[in-house]
Amino acid sequence: MIGNPRVFVARLVGLSVFDPLGDEVGRVRDVVLAMSQRLRRTSGPRAIGLVVEVPGRRRVFVPMTRVTTIDAGQVITTGLVNMRRFEQRPGETSVVSELFDRRVRIRVNGEFEPAVVEDVALELQPSRDWVVTRVFVRKGAPTRPRPGLRLRRPKGEAVLAPIEQVEGLHLSVGEQGAEALLESLEDRKPADLADAIHDLSPKRRAEVTSAMDDETLADVLEELPDDDRVEILTSLSTERAADVLEVMEPDDATDLLSGLPDDTVEELLQMMQPEEAAPIRRLLTYDDDTAGGMMTPEPVILGPEASIAEALAVVRREELSPAVASLVYVCRSPLETPTGRLIGIVHIQRLLRDPPHQSIGSIVDRDFEPVPADASLETVTRLMANYNMVAVPVTDDEGRLLGAVTVDDVLDHILPEDWREERHDDPSLDEPPGLRDTAQADSDEGAARV
Repeated sequence: MIGNPRVFVARLVGLSVFDPLGDEVGRVRDVVLAMSQRLRRTSGPRAIGLVVEVPGRRRVFVPMTRVTTIDAGQVITTGLVNMRRFEQRPGETSVVSELFDRRVRIRVNGEFEPAVVEDVALELQPSRDWVVTRVFVRKGAPTRPRPGLRLRRPKGEAVLAPIEQVEGLHLSVGEQGAEALLESLEDRKPADLADAIHDLSPKRRAEVTSAMDDETLADVLEELPDDDRVEILTSLSTERAADVLEVMEPDDATDLLSGLPDDTVEELLQMMQPEEAAPIRRLLTYDDDTAGGMMTPEPVILGPEASIAEALAVVRREELSPAVASLVYVCRSPLETPTGRLIGIVHIQRLLRDPPHQSIGSIVDRDFEPVPADASLETVTRLMANYNMVAVPVTDDEGRLLGAVTVDDVLDHILPEDWREERHDDPSLDEPPGLRDTAQADSDEGAARV
C-alpha cells in the first residue's frame, strides 16, 4: 500500500530510500515527469520515476512502479535498484532541475498573471500513476540579476494552483531561474557539483552556470570534461568569461584556453587583469606534456628569513590544494615566478616539528632534483615515483623557480584524455556486486520511459 495520496516534491527531495530488507539505498534528489502532449491533454504530467543519489554521489533512476511506500520520512522500493547512471531522455522533465523557479502564468479570474514555480504536488490516481495535479507558485516575476548572482524570488502572494490553470510548464515556453537547483547543490564538492551540471541539458546547463558566482563556476570548470567547459565558457559574455578565468588556477585556465581559437584566447587575455593573464601567457608557451605545460606557476614561495610560523600561516590557506600546500619553496627575491635563485624546499611535516620562531632558511632541504621546463611527462612521473614526491620544482637554466608540478597535475595528464567523461558514464563506479545483473530485470519498466 502506498502511503499519502498527495506528495510535494520539495518535501520528497532528501528522503531516504530503502529496499524491502530495510537497507538504505540512497536519497531522493529529483522526480522525473513525462511531459508528452497526450498526457497533458488527459491529465497532468505523470511521474515516471525518482532520481536517487546512491553512495559515491552517483544518481540512478528508480521507476515509480518500483516504489511501494512514500510517507513523511522515507521511500520504500521493491527489488534491487539498477545502478546504471541516470540519463534524462527526450520527453522527460526533472522537477527540481527544470521546473523549480520556472516562470509561468496562472489564470486568475479569467486573466493570466506572472508567477514562479516553487513546488509541485503529485497525487496518486486510481490507475496507480502519480500525476502532477497542483503547482505551488508565487505571484510576480523575479528581477533579473547581474551575471553571477542568483535569481531573487518574487515576494508576491503564494498560490496552490490546479495544473489546468498554469501555463508555461512545458520547457518550450517561458524562462527559468536556477535558485532552487543551486540551493540543492550548494553543499557539494566541486567534482560532485560538476557531475550534476554535466547531467543537465545544454540549455539548462547554461542557465545554471550563468547564475553561479565566479568562484563556484571556476571550481566546476576545473572538474568538467573539455567539451562541457569549452561550451560553458563560450556561452558566457567575454567580460564574464575573463572574470572566471581570473579566479581559476592558472594551469587549469591554460588547459581550458588551449581548446579555443587563438583569436578568442587573445581577446580573453586582453580582458583579464595583466597580472592575472601573465602566468597564463607563460604557460601557453609550453607544450602540454612537459613540466612547463603541467606546472602550477603559483606555488608557496617564501624568502629564507620567513619564520616557520609565517610559513604555516601561508600553507594553512583554504584555497591551496593539499599537493600545493605540502611544500614551501625558499627563494631569493623576487618571490613571484620567475623568482630569484631557488635555495631549497621545506616539507610541511618539517614545519610542524621545529619551533615556530625559527627561520625556514635554517631548515631548508637542499637535497632535491628540480626539472627544466622542457622535461617530459615521463621524466617528471619517474622522478616523483622514485623519490615519493608530491611536487617537483621547475627551474630555468639559472636556477630560478618557474613553478611546480604537483601530483594532481601529473594525474590529469597520465589518465586518459576523456577520464572526466568516463567518471560520468562508467556504470561500474561505486556499484555493489551483483546489482548490474538486475538491468534485465528492469526491462519491464522501459515502457514507462518512452
